[in-house]
Amino acid sequence: MARKRLREEEEATLDMTPMLDIVFIMLIFFIVTTSFVKEAGIDVNRPEASQATQKPSANIFIAIRENGEVWMDRRQVDVERVAANLERLLAEQPTDMVVIQADEGARHGVVVRVMDQIKEAGIAQISIAAEND
Repeated sequence: MARKRLREEEEATLDMTPMLDIVFIMLIFFIVTTSFVKEAGIDVNRPEASQATQKPSANIFIAIRENGEVWMDRRQVDVERVAANLERLLAEQPTDMVVIQADEGARHGVVVRVMDQIKEAGIAQISIAAEND
């Protein structure tokens, strides 16, 4: 009798290893497929626009300060190096849109040069960030 009861207890246990394997595989899958946003790294005073619309979120942001400094990926870059830095970011995480966060006091010429660099990197969709009234 004692042997029969011992066998029943052995058969009643569940092996948790396959379930843990599946959980870890799912965790790895979600970590790998998560998109990371490349913030510019600074705050700017965006201009107000009454017709500003919400666009789908982009993964790459480029900020332009009032004094003409250009920031990408939390560091300052030269305007002529925007395309090279953008190509590096695109190799890590491909996207088809970039958002420019230009200060309302930034010079128009700097913004246009940054837009040229973005187009040179192969991105056709460029959005300019603005605040709603």
